[in-house]
Amino acid sequence: MAGGLPHGRPRSRAVTPEDAKRFIRANTALMAPPHVPEIRLHLADEAHELWEKTEEELAEIGLPPPFWAFAWAGGQGLARYILDHPDSVRGKRVLDFASGSGLVAIAAAMAGACEVVAADIDPFCAAAIALNGEANGVSPLFVGNDIIGTDDGWEIVLAGDVFYQKDFAERLVEWFSELRRRGADIVVGDPGRSYLPKERLDPLAVYQVPVTRALEDAEVKRTTVWRFG
Repeated sequence: MAGGLPHGRPRSRAVTPEDAKRFIRANTALMAPPHVPEIRLHLADEAHELWEKTEEELAEIGLPPPFWAFAWAGGQGLARYILDHPDSVRGKRVLDFASGSGLVAIAAAMAGACEVVAADIDPFCAAAIALNGEANGVSPLFVGNDIIGTDDGWEIVLAGDVFYQKDFAERLVEWFSELRRRGADIVVGDPGRSYLPKERLDPLAVYQVPVTRALEDAEVKRTTVWRFG
């Protein structure tokens, strides 16, 4: 998820890009995720009214739960790995799947990827990623449709916090397998979500990632970066 809209969540009603940007600026603060201090994102802290709204209240104003406003553990771990190992993406065409805030896409761009596509079905992510990219001096491309099953020739696919729902995880394993067979590198960040396909994964790095208790069950999540094989 890395901050993106979970599979099965309702999409928001149509909003203009400027309306979305105004909402994000009004309900977040520009801050650095604790495990990736090199990057600044528009994030909602636990004191913001945004996190006090119920899902029903958010739906009334046309906003899905704002996962783009939180630096999830899997995304933080994956971004940390990319910044620490820039050769993994340097000069490559990169897809950041379920991009959310754009944290991983921004890390890839900063590490020297020649092209970075940030994909997420939540339309608010387009505004969040544009604002966050601007704050870090990079400009990831944004794709807002469901791209599972497609192949645009990416050399590396990055995915943080995506194995949280059984049906969705099964779709991802099938898609990732197809991409892997033709030679794409698939790298996943995950803090132990329920449907992580460990039998298909090889560990690359392990991090202790500080997170907020607003959405997680602990203040620090043990997060592994894996290569899908």
